[in-house]
Amino acid sequence: MSFHVVETFYESHLGELKQRTLKALSRENLDGMIVHSGQLAYHFLDDNAYPFKVNPHFKAWLPVLDNPNSWLVIEGTGKPKLIFYSPVDFWHKVPEKPNAGWCEYFDIVFLEKAEKVEKYLPYDRENYAYIGEHVEVAKALGFKYINPEGLLHFIHYYRAYKTDYELACMREANKIAIKAHKEAVNVFYKKGAELDIHHAYVAATKMNQEHLPYNNIVALNENASILHYMVQEHLPPARHLSFLIDAGASFHGYAADITRTYSMSDGLFADIIKQVDHLIQRLGAAIQPGLSYVEVHEQAHVGIAQILYESGIVSLLPENIVDTGISKTFFPHGIGHYLGLQVHDVGAHLADDSGTSIPPVERHPFLRCSRIIEPRQVFTIEPGLYFIDSLLAELKASENTKYINWQLIDDLVPYGGVRIEDNVIVHEDKAENMTRELWSSQ
Repeated sequence: MSFHVVETFYESHLGELKQRTLKALSRENLDGMIVHSGQLAYHFLDDNAYPFKVNPHFKAWLPVLDNPNSWLVIEGTGKPKLIFYSPVDFWHKVPEKPNAGWCEYFDIVFLEKAEKVEKYLPYDRENYAYIGEHVEVAKALGFKYINPEGLLHFIHYYRAYKTDYELACMREANKIAIKAHKEAVNVFYKKGAELDIHHAYVAATKMNQEHLPYNNIVALNENASILHYMVQEHLPPARHLSFLIDAGASFHGYAADITRTYSMSDGLFADIIKQVDHLIQRLGAAIQPGLSYVEVHEQAHVGIAQILYESGIVSLLPENIVDTGISKTFFPHGIGHYLGLQVHDVGAHLADDSGTSIPPVERHPFLRCSRIIEPRQVFTIEPGLYFIDSLLAELKASENTKYINWQLIDDLVPYGGVRIEDNVIVHEDKAENMTRELWSSQ
């Protein structure tokens, strides 16, 4: 989808951002905020740069993702000013000067030398806030307010409520990721190596790795038990037992984050995959305004406990599997997180726009969201059931070892584990599992 297809939502998106900004600036007694896209960071003692990642506060306003040293001057009224970096450079490809539909909503000036930006910024910027990561640049330019907490709390709190434009972008990101997931699993069934699968995925997205919202997790067999596995072995394993892929895509800077798990053959592990798939669909359908995300996480533990009981892995009733903490051995992470401009989007532990915190509850320290679910929020839902050596060793050494069928565990360890992840939009009257709905339509 090109920009003109979603631009019907873009004007109202900008209008919403302006309203939020005006309220935040008024509350903080600021005249405006100046958002830095960022700048290149270089390897130590080297002139090679790390892949550029744009400031999420910058790409919230416009789909410019690849141009460091650009700036936005935003006052909440009128057109924001875009200072677009456009150097004369024969060493590197210079981003084309923008001419898309969004340009009409900005006053655009072109910056040839990054160090000359000062002449394009407001002359009296003492009462403007700098928003960005390069504090030393902000200080050199004379900013007094650098990433002020009150302003950021306000922005982060309301970023949880997605505009129609943002939802449209996230649906498009899901479409791209779904197509790539389908290509990747075909390589698994052809017994390719992890690196082969990764290359197939990246090719299908038509993005470079650095343009994806996060590093792909492509795990065969026991590697699926490593929650943030990043290795991508270049040789295929002796046997292809299982395949877990956690990989996303981006559209105009908005992320998709999807996980699927597959088994090469039928059997207990394949049955567990089906059970986890049924669980995620129940959890996704049950999300509704007014429910605490903590409750969704606890429902997930009950569901995982039910699978452990029905599979014969644990000889306790599901409620006892949860109460004893055994379910945490097999499901050690949170049920999901906010999704949007960032994969783990901000504001998930804020009670209000003043920055009042809702810390994770003590019994679920890894849960990434503690807010009440509301319309226009977007979540990932990702239950998992893993066979992790270190956690199993702790369980085996505990008094709960007597409830565990260790023979079954030994049979399942080579498969690594299961995780399935969908992206869900909350509406007033329903939950839209966009991943599931778009998967079936493609």
